[in-house]
Amino acid sequence: MKQVTKVLSVAKAEVGTQEKRSGGHWVNDSKYNRWFGKIPGYGQDGYGWPWCAAFVAWVAAEAGISGLYPKTAGCATAVAWFKRQDRFSEYPAIGAQVFFGANGGTHTGLVADYDADYIYTVEGNTNVNGSAEGDGVYAKKWARRNPYVYGYGYPKFAEGITSADPKFKDEAAKAETTPAPTKPAPTKPAPVKPKPAPKPATKVVALNAAVKPGARHAQVKDLQKFLVKAGYGPIPGAYTTYYGPETQKAVARFHNKNPHLRTAGRSYDPVIGKSGFKELQREAGIK
Repeated sequence: MKQVTKVLSVAKAEVGTQEKRSGGHWVNDSKYNRWFGKIPGYGQDGYGWPWCAAFVAWVAAEAGISGLYPKTAGCATAVAWFKRQDRFSEYPAIGAQVFFGANGGTHTGLVADYDADYIYTVEGNTNVNGSAEGDGVYAKKWARRNPYVYGYGYPKFAEGITSADPKFKDEAAKAETTPAPTKPAPTKPAPVKPKPAPKPATKVVALNAAVKPGARHAQVKDLQKFLVKAGYGPIPGAYTTYYGPETQKAVARFHNKNPHLRTAGRSYDPVIGKSGFKELQREAGIK
């Protein structure tokens, strides 16, 4: 398995993990802080510090490639780490560590994908409402030209890296191939066995006709989860069965990226269709 596939698989599996809460507030203390260790001067007995950079380091360690990302709790330190290796860019790359704010020292996360207009990330110590008080791990979507996006650190993956930077064109990710197994020549014809029944080709499910704006249906929860996982959130609040305004906005954002799936004649389309629901699941990683 490619190294970038490993690290993004670990990161996406953490979406929804939250830090500890005390006295009505999130207190930063998370499993990622506990893995990294105490930092003197912070609350929670030294574990209550901002953990976005530690989250990236934890993901790399879990994927078995800790040497490809800096192990630090500081965003600015991580930026400097990549720059010393001449692996820092203003262009996104899949699996890159993205940095935000002045000189990249405010916040960080991992790039799961990108296109001409957006980057799709997995970030720790953030939230869905844009406030300064992060509370967990979320899949997010940013405009590539957002001034808050500072730049990207490129891990040196064994298979190369898929990036938008012309300087790294010679390091484009190589295709993953599996050598064909060799078999000894049979000494006699093998007996003919009945073919097993074919297995289902996909886990993608069909859209229930009752799922539409303003309705309540159990499948709406799945729709909301797919939207957030695919980077079309935020959808403030807990997942519910109600196809409300926030869900409609997220569906419209999905259609902005996939205009061929909009209802004909509409420029703003909050209605998820059968084909759109299937495509959304694929973007959310359902195979």
